[in-house]
Amino acid sequence: MAIRYEMRYATHPDDAVSYDTKRLRKEYLVENIMISDEIRLVYSFYDRFIVGGAVPVHQQLLLEPIDPLKADYFLQRRELGVINVGGPGAVRVDGKEYDLEYKDALYIGRGVKEVVFISKDQDKPAHFYLNSANAHKEYPVKRVTLEDAEVVNLGALETSNERQINKLLVHGVVDTCQLQMGMTELKTGSVWNTMPAHVHSRRMEAYFYFEVPEGQAICHFMGDPKETRHIWLRNEQAVISPPWSIHSAAGTSNYVFIWGMAGENLDYGDMNFSEPTDLL
Repeated sequence: MAIRYEMRYATHPDDAVSYDTKRLRKEYLVENIMISDEIRLVYSFYDRFIVGGAVPVHQQLLLEPIDPLKADYFLQRRELGVINVGGPGAVRVDGKEYDLEYKDALYIGRGVKEVVFISKDQDKPAHFYLNSANAHKEYPVKRVTLEDAEVVNLGALETSNERQINKLLVHGVVDTCQLQMGMTELKTGSVWNTMPAHVHSRRMEAYFYFEVPEGQAICHFMGDPKETRHIWLRNEQAVISPPWSIHSAAGTSNYVFIWGMAGENLDYGDMNFSEPTDLL
């Protein structure tokens, strides 16, 4: 079977306070995303957001509808964002191929009937990271590279959070219904992301961590600003962040992460910040 999925239900913040480590990981961590010759998906009830990955090695992978969608084809009522974090690949969209090199992104709008993931080299397969959200209208397919991104540089080495934010599939770069995706690259010597931490109650978010060196790890912080919790992650794993939760992390090395969001607001700057001293 080339496509596998699981479902994650929404939780109340008062309930999440009582979760132990095992339960936190069960509810919010997405571990096995990049599996050879499979599409892996997690369907979340937070804004009906889907997190997943596709790794075509010995065969091309067709994105078929999963049962929760009750759809004739995957993008019948959805939009899709794809970012390649592996070897050179391509995505065939209704017969037209779009080449995606490392860190290239592709937006695919509602109404597309066929999406096929392809690797150019079996020895260096593409790793396609996927985010999908409900869509109310059709927007055209668009490929976006780092050169096309809206770039913001934040932080400083002195505070261990010097980073470059690459806004890839966001309002102003690509027309979308509600999906937004981008990539944050931490500079050497910096380990903290998203400081000060924040929440945005009008949209949820998912973080996917990669370029985590062998033997290193990421500690992702989540929860109500006054009741924070943490989850440890390895390379190519993700965390689902509810709209009531902060989302920040520190690594034992610098790393890169992809953020994806969905909700009722396309304003990237709509954030309620919590300064480090507010988390005490």
